[in-house]
Amino acid sequence: MRKSISILVIACVTLSIFSCKTDTKNTKNLVKEVTFTKEGELSLFDSKDSIPSSITTLDIEIADDDYQIQTGLMYRKSMQNNQGMLFVFSKEAPRSFYMKNTEFALDIIFIDSKNKVVSIQKNAQPFNESSLPSEGPAQYVLEVNAGLTNTWNLKSGDSISFTR
Repeated sequence: MRKSISILVIACVTLSIFSCKTDTKNTKNLVKEVTFTKEGELSLFDSKDSIPSSITTLDIEIADDDYQIQTGLMYRKSMQNNQGMLFVFSKEAPRSFYMKNTEFALDIIFIDSKNKVVSIQKNAQPFNESSLPSEGPAQYVLEVNAGLTNTWNLKSGDSISFTR
């Protein structure tokens, strides 16, 4: 009987040590947040006058390789209103974007090879995987915070210029 009690006590003590053990693993998020890197400047111009007038100038990050184009603004928390991401393609073609893994709403501006705005997808919603196509061939796509194209009164036919 004494041997049975001793085994029972040892079993209970062992079980309590392992069941009450506090997990001391570091639960800190090890993923580094992607931050904006200025790689150039982009100016938008109103086309209503014979001499285009400046609408605004943005700091831009440029996506011009397959990885950058596929990733875009995914996994970022936000972007400043004076910033944008310019996607640069080698050829003009119909384009379509979506908002997979993008955490904030955007206006998506499609621009042709002559630097003219072709069309705008306004207020693209976070995480929405619906196709957001251009209304014509585009060589460039500019993503800015949702609502800015309305603030600027940007429209098809307006133009851009940018420097790296």
